[in-house]
Order: sequence, then structure tokens, then C-alpha cells
Amino acid sequence: VQLQASGGGLVQAGGSLRLSCAVSGRTIGSLTLAWFRQAPGKERELVVARRWSGSTYHTDSVKGRFTISKDTPTNTVHLQMNSLKPEDTAVYYCAVDVDRSVAIGTASSYDFWGQGTLVTVSS
Repeated sequence: VQLQASGGGLVQAGGSLRLSCAVSGRTIGSLTLAWFRQAPGKERELVVARRWSGSTYHTDSVKGRFTISKDTPTNTVHLQMNSLKPEDTAVYYCAVDVDRSVAIGTASSYDFWGQGTLVTVSS
């Protein structure tokens, strides 16, 4: 299974970006999908996850601003980020869990990762 993330870049505060993660080697329909991020000097944290069942989890700081979605025909996961803030600056990673783990907030639950894409939000 391979994941290829794209869509990062530089944006002003208040702007929007959409990240994409193309998945190959496994269809995403039955997987738990997630986006994590890691800011300089900080630990990797879960941003949003979508369970294989369809339920979603958002970390508090992105609720109402970020949305995860999947495009089954293209086997792609998207992260729509609106109303971006400077504190959203980080490298964003997509990840998939093939085992339907309970602990979706834990990075170790995910089996495959994308390479990361940098999002920089200027003030």
C-alpha cells in the first residue's frame, strides 16, 4: 500500500487549502482514514479521522474548519481546510488503518503513511 500526499503550500490566515492523498494497493472503502500533522518541535497529532464505518473525529482546534472526505472512484482522501490560522502550520500526513483499530487517535494504530506535505499559514 502506498500513499501520496499533495496540496500543501503557503496561504494567508483566513484562507483555504485542500490536501489530497492518493492511495494505491488497497481500496479505501473499508479502511479508517486519517490526517495527522506535526509542527516544528511538537509531537505528531491527529487532526481528523474517518472510521471505516463512516463516523468522524476532529481534534477540537479544527472543528468547524476542516473536513475529511473520500473519493472512492479515484481512491483518494481529501482534507478541506478553511479559515486557516498560523497555528495550523505543520507538515500534514495522511494515514490508513487496515485493521479497524479502536484507538484511532494513536499514530501507532495506522499501518501506512504518506510522505507529508507542508502547510504554511502566514499571519
